[in-house]
Amino acid sequence: MSRNKPKSEVRTAKRRKSSSTRWLKRQLNDPYIERAKKDGYRSRAAYKLKEIDDKLEFLKPGLKVVDLGAAPGGWSQIAANKGCRIVALDLLAMDEIPGVTFLQLDFMDDSAPATLKNILNGPVDIVLSDMAPNTMGHKQTDHLRIMAVVEAAYEFAREVLKPGGVFVAKVFQGGAQNTVLSQMKKDFVTVRHIKPPASRKESAEQYVVATGFRAAIREERPLLDEESGDGA
Repeated sequence: MSRNKPKSEVRTAKRRKSSSTRWLKRQLNDPYIERAKKDGYRSRAAYKLKEIDDKLEFLKPGLKVVDLGAAPGGWSQIAANKGCRIVALDLLAMDEIPGVTFLQLDFMDDSAPATLKNILNGPVDIVLSDMAPNTMGHKQTDHLRIMAVVEAAYEFAREVLKPGGVFVAKVFQGGAQNTVLSQMKKDFVTVRHIKPPASRKESAEQYVVATGFRAAIREERPLLDEESGDGA
C-alpha cells in the first residue's frame, strides 16, 4: 500500500451533515478500499480475516466453513481462495461466489439456526461471524444488542463445530464480553483477541478467535445463567 498518495479533501455540502463528510473523507483516504478493488475483493473487511488467518493459519483446503453475516462476501472470498467449502448467511442479498452456498436469512430469527443446520447436514470445522446489529446511538443499549448477536453465534458454533474446531467473531469492548469469554475458555483450548491492521484504529471492534474446540464436553446449557446479568 502506498503511503505517499496525497489525501483527498472533501468539501462539505450545504445539506450534508459533518459526520457524513467525515465518513466520505475516511472512505476516500482508506488504502484498504483501494487495495480491495485491485485485488478483486468485495469489501475491505476481507483483509481482516486474511490478516487473522495469516497469523494463525486455520483456513485450509477442504475444511467446512460457516460464514455468518457474509454479505457482500469478502470473508467468503478469503475462505474460498484457501480451498474451503463455505455455507454463508446474511439478511442482505449476496452475489454468487464459486464454492459458496448462500442463504439469505436473518440469523437472529428463531428458525434460522435450524434451517442452516439442515443445509450443513453435519458438523463443520470453522464458524466465522462478522455480524453486528444496527446501532441506535445509546451506548448501553447498543452494547447489549451487539453481545446478543455474539452470544447467538457462539451458541450455534458450540452446536455444530467438530472437535478441534475454530470460532471467530467480531466483538466490541464492554463488560458482558467477559461472561462469554469465560464460557469460551471452558469450551476451547485457546481463546485470544486480535485487532487486525485492517480494523480501523478508532473503532472499538476486535475479533475473538477460539481454537481447539472441546466437543467432548459439549452439552445443552445456556450461555448466560439467570444470575449472571449482562455483566455491564
